[in-house]
Amino acid sequence: MPSDKDYKSTKKIKQNISNIKEEFGPLAKWIDDKYDVKTLNLIFDYIGNDKAHPRLQVCLEYARDKGKFMDNKTYNFDKRKQNEIAEKFAEITSDYELKTKSNWIKRIFGLTYESNNLFVYFTDFESIAKIEANEKITEKEIKNLKAKIDNKELWTISRAFSGVTFFLYTDEQLKKYQDSETLKKWKNQYYELLKEYDEFGYFKSDYFYFFLDSKENFDTNYEANWFYYYK
Repeated sequence: MPSDKDYKSTKKIKQNISNIKEEFGPLAKWIDDKYDVKTLNLIFDYIGNDKAHPRLQVCLEYARDKGKFMDNKTYNFDKRKQNEIAEKFAEITSDYELKTKSNWIKRIFGLTYESNNLFVYFTDFESIAKIEANEKITEKEIKNLKAKIDNKELWTISRAFSGVTFFLYTDEQLKKYQDSETLKKWKNQYYELLKEYDEFGYFKSDYFYFFLDSKENFDTNYEANWFYYYK
C-alpha cells in the first residue's frame, strides 16, 4: 500500500530524490538487461528478522514487467528466474564485500548480505502508485462530481484500490446504462479528477478500473456491507 516504507523509499528513487543502494546498482542493471524490464529498487531484508531466511524484493516499475517473472502454469513466481537472480545476487554482493576493507565496517553499516536460501520475490511500483493517486481524490471532489452529474438514478460513487465503481439504484437501471454514452461521459469525468493526482502518468483515459453496479446488488448480495463487497 502507499503507506508502506518500501513503497515510499522506491518513490524517492522514481522522483530522483535518492538512488538505489550502490551495491545493488550492478544487479539492477543485470536484471534489466537480461529480462528486458525496468528495476526501480532492490530491497534486502530477512523474513521475520530471522537471519536464516534472507529475502530480496525486486521492485519493478511496471505491472507488465512483474508478469515476466510469473509462472503461467502455477501462477507463482518463476523458480528458474528466482534462482538466476539469487545466484547473481550472491556473486555481486560477494564482490562488493571483498572491496570493503574492514569486517568491522561491514558489520556497523550492514554491508554483509546472507545469500544462502535467499528468497527472491517481485513487486511493481506502478500498481501502488495508481492506488495512491486514486486515494488522493478527496471526498469533497467526489461529492462535487456527483452533484455535477446530477442524475437521480446514480446512488453513489465508491473508490477502492486503483478503481472506482458508480452505483445506480436498481439492476434494471444498471442494464440501461451499460455501454451507454452517459457511462462513457462519467468515465471521462472521473478520469479528469484522477489525472490531477497521477504524478507519474500511469493511468490512461481508455484503460483504468471503472465499474458500474447497483445498490440492489450491494444490498441483496453483500448485506449492504462495504467490507463484504470489497473482500
